[in-house]
Amino acid sequence: MIEGGERERVLWQAFPSWSQFSWLYFFSLLAAFRGVLFLRFGLSGWEVWLVGAGMLLALAAILRRWAFYMVTPTRVVIKNGYTGHEIESVKLEMIQTINLRQGPIARFWGIGTLVIRSSDKKREIQVRGVKDPEVIQARIRALYPAPDHGRKMFDLP
Repeated sequence: MIEGGERERVLWQAFPSWSQFSWLYFFSLLAAFRGVLFLRFGLSGWEVWLVGAGMLLALAAILRRWAFYMVTPTRVVIKNGYTGHEIESVKLEMIQTINLRQGPIARFWGIGTLVIRSSDKKREIQVRGVKDPEVIQARIRALYPAPDHGRKMFDLP
């Protein structure tokens, strides 16, 4: 929503990718494997390991819905996925740089973090776990107003 209660047109929206939480899946798999080994060899406590594995998977689902990302014709918005309240936003005309951060594991899964810096107070927002981040980065750049020749536009990596 913007001033006056009008609804903004949403051009792109998403929760973080499931791949963002691959580290939780890994630890869940380890806990489940240990629980199965305990069960196989008749050791007590196997139930705790299997419940722990399930809890880690539930935590991944909860964390995934914590943030909700949107791009409108005028701004980039991060909202709380449960309450719908806006956490952060930056107007497109205030964006100074938009960079992609992607490690080797994120590159393997096809996800990344968009780091958006605003010209006002050097504020920075991070859109984490975005599927196909290069495409989203290009979409945001395409929405940016025509360049002012006296102002430096997006820093290219």
